[in-house]
Amino acid sequence: MRLTSFQRLALWTTAATYFLILVGGLVRASGAGLGCPDWPRCFGSWIPPASAAALPPEFDASQFNPALMWTEYLNRLLGVTVGFLILATTISAWRNHRHEPRILWTTTIALLLTGFQGWLGGRVVAHELAAWIVTVHMIVALVIVQLLLYVTVTSQGAQGAQGAQGAQGANGAEGAQGAHGARGASPAMFMLIVVTLVQIAFGTQVRGAVDTALDAGVARDLALGTVGRVDYVHRDLAFAVLAGSAALTFWLLSRRAAPRVMRWSFVVLSLAIAQIVLGVVMAYGSLLPAAQVAHLTTASLLLGAETVLLLLGLRPDL
Repeated sequence: MRLTSFQRLALWTTAATYFLILVGGLVRASGAGLGCPDWPRCFGSWIPPASAAALPPEFDASQFNPALMWTEYLNRLLGVTVGFLILATTISAWRNHRHEPRILWTTTIALLLTGFQGWLGGRVVAHELAAWIVTVHMIVALVIVQLLLYVTVTSQGAQGAQGAQGAQGANGAEGAQGAHGARGASPAMFMLIVVTLVQIAFGTQVRGAVDTALDAGVARDLALGTVGRVDYVHRDLAFAVLAGSAALTFWLLSRRAAPRVMRWSFVVLSLAIAQIVLGVVMAYGSLLPAAQVAHLTTASLLLGAETVLLLLGLRPDL
């Protein structure tokens, strides 16, 4: 199936947004969140200073760390690039899908949220990475990528409809039963997305508490033990996501859901298992930074896979 220009742009924009979330996790894991202590400039300049000697007088030279500064600055540049990609996708939606509200308005909302996300980025720096606003920043990023994913998948619906009709004609009642089974699971799919989003929010809170402990001088291998109840809730929700993914997969198998639906169901289950494994690695591996980045990236991919599964359940023609 040949993709249209809008579909290609939406696909690249979605992929770039996922990559931005990965880089954001890398920034957090490396401690570079305040590598540029001001926003939107970096040490008062649009281009970072070359050395501590070049800092404006209002900045303390002890804040200057070239590695952390460039890590955070490149993250900001990537964010601007993604913002322009979302703008381009929105313009393309208005040109090519103005009569399809699901695509047009979802893309427009993603663009508006991107502007809000940029403002939130400044508030994150102003509040010196306070856990609550970092959590809001992360949730908004995930909502944006979910909207883009919805647009990317939905824009292929018209082309996929012909293939779905052909498959239904070939498989007869069995194909109709599979589509009905997927639709019947849609409420459970939606609830799984909600629980996963809440679980990620608690994870961001856990990370904020860990950073606070590390800043207070607690050893890295002991920092997680200082978090307390928030960490317990985060872990319980992780197992709830795993249990929900497994139950959903077995239910779809029993209803002989369409092969495409089953493939995505197994992807969701595999990512839920990977989340548990990465959580164990972090807990017993002294919060290894690489595992932290992988944990966040897998969480965003899990949420995306759940969204695709829900769309396939609601729209068998996709």
